Amino acid sequence: MSDPTTATAAAAVGSPAPTLSFSPLVLPVPGRHVPLHIRVTAPATGGDLPVILLSHGQGNANHLSSLDGYAPLAQPWAAAGFVVVQPTHLSSKSLSQALAGLPGGPFFWRSRAEDMSHVLDRLDLIEQAVPQLAGRIDHDSVAVAGHSFGGFTASLLLGARTVDPDTGEEVDQSDPRIKAGVLLAAPGRGGDALHKPMAEAMPYLRDIDYSTMTTPALIVAGDKDDSTHFTDLGPDWHADPYHLAPAPKTLLTVFGGEHLLGGIHGYDAYETTDESPARVAAIARLGAAYLRTRFHAGDDAWRTAQDGLTTGPDAIGRIDAKGGAVN
Repeated sequence: MSDPTTATAAAAVGSPAPTLSFSPLVLPVPGRHVPLHIRVTAPATGGDLPVILLSHGQGNANHLSSLDGYAPLAQPWAAAGFVVVQPTHLSSKSLSQALAGLPGGPFFWRSRAEDMSHVLDRLDLIEQAVPQLAGRIDHDSVAVAGHSFGGFTASLLLGARTVDPDTGEEVDQSDPRIKAGVLLAAPGRGGDALHKPMAEAMPYLRDIDYSTMTTPALIVAGDKDDSTHFTDLGPDWHADPYHLAPAPKTLLTVFGGEHLLGGIHGYDAYETTDESPARVAAIARLGAAYLRTRFHAGDDAWRTAQDGLTTGPDAIGRIDAKGGAVN
């Protein structure tokens, strides 16, 4: 499938709206190795704004996997009317590599989900601390989104479970304040699907259980995202959260999408192997439309975005759904 036409790309971008970005906002968290640094990006105007907690992936770049990355998603989501909160997880390479040897390192998988709950615990403080944001947040409309390893983080908050390799106990990090999610190139099933070296390095992925992920979610998977270092199952592995989790779930299969889905983690990043601004813009719009319709019954944003971006000869992807329409 070729890249979308100019007309389709323009439809994905939509009308630009001004946004405000504030960082770093530093949140002291007792017991955390370092304070939690976050970026908040919000529309310049409007009220009753839903929140998206955005969890970065675990890439090789020094700063894209931190609060300084994912502007191609954060900016358009804020322009679409969301308050986007991005933490720098302890696993980020932007922090001192000395952290990697501390308890929980180097990936700090439990701490990543805890970061998001800490943000929600302090949402009132955040709202007051960010200039021009006070009184504008809808505290009852919260979503989580995550890319790659951030997708694993988001899945735990949405209800997926795993086993702590140190204790053998099942881990439930679901947060009932989170009402919907977007998983972008998230890991799939564990067990025998994982190559032995990855199962040994990241045993919590080996034991992931999506059958308990009951919260509504949009799963985004590229049909060229072949993560051969993890599995031999091919790109379909990234669709597992859709197939293995209970309804309601929606799957967006992105035509030609590789692991960075056109470059969602940063503008003009050299790691991107399938660079496509049009693909990124379409994914951003579809993600915002899905969440908007989830939070506002009767809103036709999702249907409109689908009609413009996933139908016809220039479609950027295919939609599958289980558990009824998003409305």
